[in-house]
Amino acid sequence: MPDQASQPASISSAQREGLIQTLAAATFLIFFQAYMVAPLIPRLSHTFRVSEQFIGLMVPAYMIPYGLSTLFYGLLSDWLGRRRIMLGSLAAFILLTLITATARSAPQILWWRLLTGLGASGVVPLALAFIGDLFPYEQRGRPLGWLFGAMAGGMAFGSSFGVILTPYIGWRMLFVGVAFGTVAVFGLLLKYSALLGRQTATSGLSTANVLRGYRSLLDNVRGVRTYGYVLLNSLFHSGVYTWLGVFFAQRYHLGEIGIGLALLGYGVPGFVLGPVIGRWADRWGRRWLIPLGLVIAALSVAALIFDLPLLAAALAVTLLSLGYDMTQPLLAGIVTQLGGKRAGQAMGLNVFILFTGFGIGSMVFGVAVPLGFGAAFAIFSSVQLLFGLAALFLFRGEMAKTEKSQQLP
Repeated sequence: MPDQASQPASISSAQREGLIQTLAAATFLIFFQAYMVAPLIPRLSHTFRVSEQFIGLMVPAYMIPYGLSTLFYGLLSDWLGRRRIMLGSLAAFILLTLITATARSAPQILWWRLLTGLGASGVVPLALAFIGDLFPYEQRGRPLGWLFGAMAGGMAFGSSFGVILTPYIGWRMLFVGVAFGTVAVFGLLLKYSALLGRQTATSGLSTANVLRGYRSLLDNVRGVRTYGYVLLNSLFHSGVYTWLGVFFAQRYHLGEIGIGLALLGYGVPGFVLGPVIGRWADRWGRRWLIPLGLVIAALSVAALIFDLPLLAAALAVTLLSLGYDMTQPLLAGIVTQLGGKRAGQAMGLNVFILFTGFGIGSMVFGVAVPLGFGAAFAIFSSVQLLFGLAALFLFRGEMAKTEKSQQLP
């Protein structure tokens, strides 16, 4: 039955901000461990004596189950409440991250990554849905910027410092360190557990109700367009990012520390500018920022086709990250409005599509790698550029509230 505790009638600004920052810390650690894996592909390939393509399956082995299980976590949170699902999922993340450090073979680490994806996926989508509970739509840009900034920071520091630290502490201790860091965040989250105990009103989890919920999210142009771009954007970014470590190793002959430094810029724009980009969306709307982010990402990958100096290639990686930070958080903001009373289901579908795209994108790019990185980059950047230009038309109605009011007669 649903949680008996209900959302307090009055939540102070300090409580609200403290909870958002704690959820951002949990999000940071989840994305840190997700993105510290891809740059380790060359090392783990050697350690377990398997091909890079095989060990590269660690990425979709985590991402796809993560995305699939968010569908169920979102539904369960609408029925049972946020608190139980979020705390249980974070506890599962801690345990399974620790167990991953014990893997003795490539198949073992793939299985533990799969189970971690299943267990960990109740935190981020519910954190995003909770912002929809606490903030009106026209004020969600900044708090969503915090969470997506934490995602970006996790990407940046996971992809860089993870591979930099590995020669000194070993890859196993990376997983152990993330697990113990999450234990500390879990303790902080317990402090705000009463705020997470919101009882949401639904009519149950019958198949008919579930299907009606998904139909309501997808039976309008805005829903199909938004979720479609979530998928396409995630395919693009994950496909490119997963193989950047191998790209820098092959083209620039970098070792692990060099790869980590080259990838350091990925995630930094969102970590630094996430709340700022969110404020821009609240002030000016999303109709210009989303297409611009798509085009910036496409052009940054197109630049990698050419034989750039190493520093310029690293700068292109930073711009690629900026393109992500100008798109995915703003798309999530639209999703929070689509959900209505089914916020958990709406955000669960969003994260399902996002992480499924992450997993499939990494596999698709891996299939294209034998053609050469230049060809793979050309294919991905061309498709992204086309959808970026189309977004100028498709998102023209995503204006700020003040801008809409000015257009009224």
